[in-house]
Amino acid sequence: MVLARAGSTYRVHVDGREITATLRGKLKHKDDDRVVVGDVVELDLESPDSGAITGITPRKSVLERRAAGQGASRAQPIAANVDQVLVVVSARDPEPTPRMIDRFLIIAEANHLPAFVVVNKAELDRDAGPALATRYQAAGYPVLFTSVKAVEGLEELERALRGRETVLAGQSGVGKSSLLNAIEPGLKLRIGAISEKWRTGKHTTTAAELIPLKAGGYVVDTPGMREVGAWGIEPADLASCFPEFRSFLGQCRFDNCRHLTEPSCAVRRGAEEGAFPADRLVSYERLYEELNVPSWSSGRRRGS
Repeated sequence: MVLARAGSTYRVHVDGREITATLRGKLKHKDDDRVVVGDVVELDLESPDSGAITGITPRKSVLERRAAGQGASRAQPIAANVDQVLVVVSARDPEPTPRMIDRFLIIAEANHLPAFVVVNKAELDRDAGPALATRYQAAGYPVLFTSVKAVEGLEELERALRGRETVLAGQSGVGKSSLLNAIEPGLKLRIGAISEKWRTGKHTTTAAELIPLKAGGYVVDTPGMREVGAWGIEPADLASCFPEFRSFLGQCRFDNCRHLTEPSCAVRRGAEEGAFPADRLVSYERLYEELNVPSWSSGRRRGS
């Protein structure tokens, strides 16, 4: 399985170890998306530490975004064979940001990937977790409460990750690294050593990277996920990325209802009647506005 790419060289996980590999044959003449993180590849070993990638097995899923400057028809794969998206938020320190959580969940929905929410640092605020659970369980998302200090929920989290390829998302400071290190002690040190050897100590912020777990499975680090607009979501498709809206779609007075200010909007009526938290509709409105602003003219701070 491909773990990372640097230029024309790839890190590949094979038989419990990592080797470097380059492309061979027809793969060398395809576009830059020919091999991505998470791809299961056919490999010819040239030495114990190096080899050549000669083929790619069919992908079961792809996390992708629209390639910049290429028009709406071209999708750019970011990671292949993803099983799920895990969105980590803290109960406090930093304060949970529902808009940012919604942003990550929308990316998962746009890529047809199941997602769940982890409320970390649960010991800091025992009231914040249930409030977030109410918000997201109404949309059908499982919510797990964890704490590294109080040793809560770690076994459940490990089971959720085991044997799966999981995209890890969440704002800085919520404890993503602490959770992974609690599940697998020494992981941070191992990643640091690989990073120094592979990239001379420089972290790549534009490409995904796969982290293998000893218990089985992989965690996908995907920088840049917080920019929803860059993932090619059309404004007209945004409402379908909110699962709790779906039963109301198609019931509005107007076929092209944007669910903003139009009269007789079924989605807005659902929020008013308490079918789902009204604040989720606020998230939808703000994201719809962002998606309607061309990226070259939008200088606003995202995630607010």
